[in-house]
Amino acid sequence: MGGGKETPRQKMIGMMYLVLTALLAMNVSKQILQGYISVNESMERSKENLEANNKRVDEAFKSTITGNAGAKPYYDRAVEAQKEIKQVYDYIGELNNIIIAATHQVDAKMADTMQLRYMEKMDDYDVPSHELGISEPKEPKSGPHTAAELRDKLTGLSDKLVAMLDKMQKTDGQHLLKEDYEAMKKKFISIKPVDSKRVEDGIEFNWAMDNFYHLPLAAVVTNFNKMQADLKNVEAEILQVFSGASGKLAIKFDAIKARVVAPSSYIAAGQPYEADIFLAASSSKLAAGDMEILIGVDSAAAAGGAKGTLVPVVGGEGKYSVGTGGEGDQEYKGVIKYKNPDGTFKYYPFEGSYKVAKSGASVSADQMNVFYAGVPNPVTAAAAGISPADISVSATGAGVRVTPKGAGKYEFNFTGTGECMVSVSAKTKDGVKSQGPPVKFRVKPLPKPELKLSGKFAPQELKKSELGMISGLGAGANGFDFQANYVVLSWEVVGKANGKLGSSAGNGNNLDQTAKQVLAKADVGSKVYIDAKIKGPDGKITSVTSAIKVNR
Repeated sequence: MGGGKETPRQKMIGMMYLVLTALLAMNVSKQILQGYISVNESMERSKENLEANNKRVDEAFKSTITGNAGAKPYYDRAVEAQKEIKQVYDYIGELNNIIIAATHQVDAKMADTMQLRYMEKMDDYDVPSHELGISEPKEPKSGPHTAAELRDKLTGLSDKLVAMLDKMQKTDGQHLLKEDYEAMKKKFISIKPVDSKRVEDGIEFNWAMDNFYHLPLAAVVTNFNKMQADLKNVEAEILQVFSGASGKLAIKFDAIKARVVAPSSYIAAGQPYEADIFLAASSSKLAAGDMEILIGVDSAAAAGGAKGTLVPVVGGEGKYSVGTGGEGDQEYKGVIKYKNPDGTFKYYPFEGSYKVAKSGASVSADQMNVFYAGVPNPVTAAAAGISPADISVSATGAGVRVTPKGAGKYEFNFTGTGECMVSVSAKTKDGVKSQGPPVKFRVKPLPKPELKLSGKFAPQELKKSELGMISGLGAGANGFDFQANYVVLSWEVVGKANGKLGSSAGNGNNLDQTAKQVLAKADVGSKVYIDAKIKGPDGKITSVTSAIKVNR
């Protein structure tokens, strides 16, 4: 497939693939074969991740059809595109099994269960070329299950997707934003095979020869997986763009619900009740007037111009604050009014409740409104009119362990996730007394770490000069405010220089000289890949991959 610029839309799924060039040597070294195995397994994982993500997005997209007639044409087009992509995707898988079966002299069903790492004939470079009809470059064969047929199918898929996109742009109710249309068309065109036309030994290389001619089985299998990963990436892009366009929303997908989050639903009398009201997929880039949060009105009233009580919006979140006087259960409801790019409005109703009680104890997580499993969670407890030294805290749920850290200060550690109930007691002249009902907190797992390069989170693109200055690796959770220590245990760097694959691996967070050279010499327009194993503060080890495009 031809190369198209990767968009940042693929940040929620982590996609990886490599373009492998032809090997010129007759005898393929074990080191090179091992490189193919590593890359192939990485792309297998990428396909699995993309498949799972695409399924989730498709389900969310499908759910928007009910009650939203405008979404159905976009969903229908996405389904149409997915069917076309699946046909070619399955064909590539079938072709891959045929090549493996012919090389190892087994049937196709057996070939489908074989892993590249354990194939005895992964270095065979003769059978794949023969089976694909390109063993004689000047007299290539056509017909079923040949490289020529694969080329025709990829070309046909590209043409069908482009035609569908152009038709959508000419049909009312199916338009894409100009920038999305142009990016999608470029993506679809990139599927079409392109000939390099390089000449070796008097032979002009075409697309089929670049990808399969005289390459070992390991390289052919890897290239098949790359093509399938490319198609899954295209499918992900279709679902992302079409679902966003279906709702005419700046925030993608219509699987959006109004949320109300308060530090506590149990408030001491005289203290203000505060809550954040926001869309689950909120954006900090909302312009003034794009969203209004109205208390005391429903959707119909808001659509008729009723204002109710207007809640201030800061960074895409409503900041609701109201005084609390009398004790008892309190309820409120309202609507979020959201402006679409086309000027129309959507309305998302919400409701919330809280309890006002007598002044008593308060419990707060010092760093966030949730606890995290596997790391120390600092907690502060207080009770009105009672010295912190006379306060005691207990907790149940999620495998919690409570450790006192001084007057009114505690450390919570969790072995599980879910909910935790925190109770506060105090010494009084009448003995130890409970200071109100237990307070419920959420206990969540730590977020997946991301790789850092020279202290900064790895971007999707870097200048070649910047790559050459990278010397060390780090890790952290991007956008995560909790104090959490992530450690890089090992790494592997893979890149291309002058069209040739190079790699280096090591332990710790410092890159060796070979790895630095792989980064510094990487071809402009290619991608370098950094695989790392990262140990989180909870002791869990996570494999993380960063794919970085090399810019001039």
